[in-house]
Amino acid sequence: MKLKELIINQNYKQLIGAEDRDVAGLHFDSRAIEADFLFIAVRGTHVDGHRFIEKAIESGAKTIVVEELPEQLNDDVTYIEVENSARTVGQLAAQYYGNPSAELKLVGVTGTNGKTTIATLLYQLFSNMGYHTGLFSTIDIRIGTQPIPATHTTPDAISLNKLMREMVDAGCEYCFMEVSSHSIDQFRIEGLQFDGGIFTNLTHDHLDYHQTFKAYLNAKKAFFDGLPKNAFALTNADDKNGMVMLQNTAAKKQTYSQRAMADFHAKALEPHFDGMLLEMAGSEVWTHFVGKFNVSNLLAVYASAVLLGHDATEVLTHISSLKPVAGRFETIKSKDGRFAIVDYAHTPDALKNVLNSITELRTSAETLFTVVGAGGDRDKTKRPEMAHEACLLSDRVILTSDNPRTEDPEQIIKDMQEGVEVQYRNKVLAITNRREAIRAACMMAQPGDIILVAGKGHEDYQEINGVKHHFDDREVIREIFDENA
Repeated sequence: MKLKELIINQNYKQLIGAEDRDVAGLHFDSRAIEADFLFIAVRGTHVDGHRFIEKAIESGAKTIVVEELPEQLNDDVTYIEVENSARTVGQLAAQYYGNPSAELKLVGVTGTNGKTTIATLLYQLFSNMGYHTGLFSTIDIRIGTQPIPATHTTPDAISLNKLMREMVDAGCEYCFMEVSSHSIDQFRIEGLQFDGGIFTNLTHDHLDYHQTFKAYLNAKKAFFDGLPKNAFALTNADDKNGMVMLQNTAAKKQTYSQRAMADFHAKALEPHFDGMLLEMAGSEVWTHFVGKFNVSNLLAVYASAVLLGHDATEVLTHISSLKPVAGRFETIKSKDGRFAIVDYAHTPDALKNVLNSITELRTSAETLFTVVGAGGDRDKTKRPEMAHEACLLSDRVILTSDNPRTEDPEQIIKDMQEGVEVQYRNKVLAITNRREAIRAACMMAQPGDIILVAGKGHEDYQEINGVKHHFDDREVIREIFDENA
């Protein structure tokens, strides 16, 4: 592609150099630059890309996009000065790959909890209805049936557009995408054309990055503020921040709720450990899901499909065949009747939701053991809250490691213990080794008892000092259950 074709719709302060250059590729990472590439110098949270302009030129970059021109200019290089280079990455990437999002029905899902479940179930639903579908989720990326490992909840703008082009070329008609607050704040979704946005809820998370809850809320809201008028904006009216998301959007405003008046409504009729009967859109539907939080998730899936123009009866029929997402209230039963639940709950509200769902289903004869930790190098303020929520509804609690990353796992546990009130201390243990913590819960449990292992869900690793070691909660539970079969 010629540079002048790439920048035809771009706003920039000034351009110095030739416009008829070939652009063989583009990137914001100087290590990825090759001959005739365009390099975008982005000011990141930790590193300023302007420091690597010379390195990019040495690697073959012929065009440099900057917020601040270097003191010395290279006569063989074209420089483009812009207001915001992070925003420009998405705009250029969309143009370079032929605006693939415009060729897809693209729906973004944002919120604290439920993003992975809703995006994945929409992918599953539309695949089951016979459509070639794309997915961007925390668990994986899918181009039709082809899985690609995911490294971020929302990839960078160049990867997004490249993968969406592959989706279009593979015949995909729809794409469902988790939209993280980081990706909104860092302009990773800039240049994408969304046909719909879904808001799940907003609770305590990511304050290590956003610093304040208001900044976290505003990041989510910015996604809806940017939706076009031909898109839909679907919000959870049961969340106290749900209607805030709709305040300034030009999109078609829609609501879903279990409790309030809304455009889409559902409620649980009969909850069981292996599923629940719902009333949704005036019909009764059996589902393979558990918990009121999943009523909201399924309702968002149903509403989105209807808003995308699909027949309500057909959608309801397929809702009943959807399967739970890996590591989300995933159940494992031992031969002697012990019952384990693995869930990704890693925020206080998500943990509370899972524990409430278990409490609704169990009897007083069953003891509930909860194994839970908190991640290192992340929001420290939620650690005591995690322990507090675990204590409120569990009979026994074992505090343990999650992904300690570069932090001391024992210090993380001490931070969690600050949330354990005096009256709960006699039911709380601290076992730093996660495998041993799970083993202790499984060994203490009697037939009929319930063990919740929370925090990591689908993850098959534990990150310690920058190294990812293989670790899967589900594998560990099955091994321990088999040892005692």
